[in-house]
Amino acid sequence: MSGGVSVREVRAASLLRRELALIDLRDEAEFALGHPLFAAQIPQDRLALEAPVRIPRRDTPIVLYGDDVEQGRETLLSLGYSQISSLNGGLAAWRDVGFELFQDVNSCSKAFGELVEARRHTPSLSAPEVAALLESKADAVVVDARRYEEYATMSIPTGTSVPGAELVLRVPALAPDANTTVIVNCAGRTRSIIGAQSLINAGVPNRVVALRNGTIGWKLAEQALDHGQRRRAPEVASQVIAEARRRARDVAYRAGVRHIGASELALLAEDTSRTLYLFDVRTPEEFEASPIPGFRNAQGGQLVQETDFFAPVRGARIVLSDPLGSRAEMTASWLAQMAWEVYVLEGPPDARTAKSDTTPLAARSANGRYRRPYEGTDSPASAMRAYLDWEFGLVEQLERDGTHGFYVI
Repeated sequence: MSGGVSVREVRAASLLRRELALIDLRDEAEFALGHPLFAAQIPQDRLALEAPVRIPRRDTPIVLYGDDVEQGRETLLSLGYSQISSLNGGLAAWRDVGFELFQDVNSCSKAFGELVEARRHTPSLSAPEVAALLESKADAVVVDARRYEEYATMSIPTGTSVPGAELVLRVPALAPDANTTVIVNCAGRTRSIIGAQSLINAGVPNRVVALRNGTIGWKLAEQALDHGQRRRAPEVASQVIAEARRRARDVAYRAGVRHIGASELALLAEDTSRTLYLFDVRTPEEFEASPIPGFRNAQGGQLVQETDFFAPVRGARIVLSDPLGSRAEMTASWLAQMAWEVYVLEGPPDARTAKSDTTPLAARSANGRYRRPYEGTDSPASAMRAYLDWEFGLVEQLERDGTHGFYVI
């Protein structure tokens, strides 16, 4: 594919689940103002660095729009990409036809989270209700499903860091009594919803609720947050690991996840007609201590939250690895419901699939970055309320858009 493609052709590729990387070349702050559901953002000054990692197959169909598409095309050609097109008419054409534009970042994952809550009626408590439980010394634990660094910046009082994919594995050690209420929080809504529903899907015996609207809701209720906390979930015994894997595997089975060994993985890797992402979903510390050859680290909860960053080629295949099992199973269960072709690897890969470069991407600069209303401690209340209002409207926007293919078990 070369030259230009119409917005209807791009939408058709989404509907038919054909491989396509729809790349927005604008800065993140501009991208957050509006973009198609499955668009991914790579600014011009990061294209040469990020494209080889995020779009690993050089003949992937790529459609560019945004700032200086011709420059972006020349950069990709110099890297060996062969199927590069521009979006005819750009975003204006997308809007003029009446197709949906989604605001913010990681919109696809956030919209999916809202759909999960709408379909499963994921239970939640408001910030004042949670505060009352904590003040009364009720039998309850708060688990923070964000990255550890986000938790350390600001957290709900008494909260413990348990990043999303770790919940089914580690909550039993934090709440061994089935009478203990488990409260899952994040900064806003998505990781709280997905985290709480993960525990419910896995059949943990505790009462599980999400903190409604996360730390945003906590701040809007004018309740004090903690800062600089370092609480982490304890290591778990072998029988807990086995039980977590059993529970998680059952969830993955219900979601239609398939399991493969090294020989099947090698066959997938040999298929040069399809993009293949290999992700190690453990914590960064575990990955650094014992990396899995050929696999790039994408902590499970963040992979679900930021799928457009880790896997911008919509329609690609994804293989997940986790020596303990449950984190890959739970992550895969969500990716499958987000309409990805996803597999869990059982055992280690062999040498045929261990040649990929897994060097982490250097962090982006602050230039052109979108200031998220749910990060830090100084966001205006008006921005936080507007953000929540936007999230509440995502289910209806998904229905109007009509391309997602999501389902909810």
